[in-house]
Amino acid sequence: MYKLAVAGTGYVGLVAGVCFAEKGHQVTCVDVDEDKVALMKSGVSPIYEADLEELMQKNHAAGRIDYTTDYKAAYRDADAIFIGVGTPEQPDGSANLSYIATVARQIAESIEKDCLVVVKSTVPVGTNDKVEQFIQDFLVNNVRVEVASNPEFLAQGSAVHDTLHAERIIIGTESEWAEAMLKEIYAPFYLPIVSVNRRSAEMIKYASNDFLALKISYMNDIANLCELLGADIQDVAKGMSYDERIGSKFLNAGIGFGGSCFPKDTKALEYIAKQNGYELKTVKAAIEVNKEQKTMLYKKASKRLITFNGLKVAVLGLTFKPGTDDLREAASLENVPVLLAQGANIYAYDPVGADRFAKEFPEGQIDKGTITYVSDIEEALANANVCFIFTEWGEVKAVLPHKYRELMRTPLVFDGRNIYSVQDMQDAGVEYHSIGRPSVTRAGMQGANKLELQNA
Repeated sequence: MYKLAVAGTGYVGLVAGVCFAEKGHQVTCVDVDEDKVALMKSGVSPIYEADLEELMQKNHAAGRIDYTTDYKAAYRDADAIFIGVGTPEQPDGSANLSYIATVARQIAESIEKDCLVVVKSTVPVGTNDKVEQFIQDFLVNNVRVEVASNPEFLAQGSAVHDTLHAERIIIGTESEWAEAMLKEIYAPFYLPIVSVNRRSAEMIKYASNDFLALKISYMNDIANLCELLGADIQDVAKGMSYDERIGSKFLNAGIGFGGSCFPKDTKALEYIAKQNGYELKTVKAAIEVNKEQKTMLYKKASKRLITFNGLKVAVLGLTFKPGTDDLREAASLENVPVLLAQGANIYAYDPVGADRFAKEFPEGQIDKGTITYVSDIEEALANANVCFIFTEWGEVKAVLPHKYRELMRTPLVFDGRNIYSVQDMQDAGVEYHSIGRPSVTRAGMQGANKLELQNA
């Protein structure tokens, strides 16, 4: 077993460190935030992620993992150092590599023995070459140091499972020594290892994420056309899924992708292509479709309602997906400000993301509207004039269709995740608008209770 250090304790670094400890390695996780380190030492995870806190406590008790701000002590005699710091998007779409550079210099000035530096962060193709040279430029002691690429493919909400049971491990190295060490580090995982050169490993990460983003945007584009033509996107997706060449995953239409990976990685790869004189037309289209898709529900509602001013608006789900408290690129961040500017009185529910959302939008008066955070879905729906569903949390999916009819002043639901059957909502007497499917609309001629199916 190896002595490992992990720089950064976000989704990538913390999950990797905990999983390495779970497989028997001695791990020290490094972060600059003293309060965060103290929190982790107490056994509390700074991020919401299934099974993570339990494994943190288990492996800390076993003496296999610790947390520190003292990077010199952590890096000094580590066999391998994994870099899992953020590479946030810059205004032009490029990746900000300043955190990578900071860690690289700290490593160069701290290590006292031969060491393998492994970059898990998502970085532009060719970055690891620069990281290795940067470390060599600032190296203090006469030791061997090489850089390897080991991109992560975890999904937030299932990150621990995705790491321990990955479909493959990608390693990019430039020497037999680096390749052999990484294979030994991952040996206890008993997973398929794909060994390539560094640049290929970097590209595999971008190519994989952007391909999945393309599938999502393609299905959303087709869903929008389905609405115009009277087709049902869920039926279309089901028919497509039987084709083994297409598969059944990432065929669900909705209000776009969010999170820390797909939005950033599509823009980064488009930027890389431009810098090299090439236009990635498919990726560019995926970015454009996703941007438009995020406000699709608001556009539908704006056609239906004369105003949002003074209306009680129930918002169900704030995070970009269920199973995480991450708000990055969430559809709620695009829609809530517009609703508030229109004078809506929002009652927002999210089982884990409300506190983080409140840091951006504090409870009370904002712009012309107000926002109130509730811990109960029924409180959000009570006497509401309209409801938006942005995240398919299990708690939201558990709400039966008739509840909208019973609780809301006007049973008018805009569902961005297609979690309900159109027929069930019609049977319950709920006016229902979703993505890529027929809408249940109020006829308006023979009483408020008469509903009919129409194309959106």
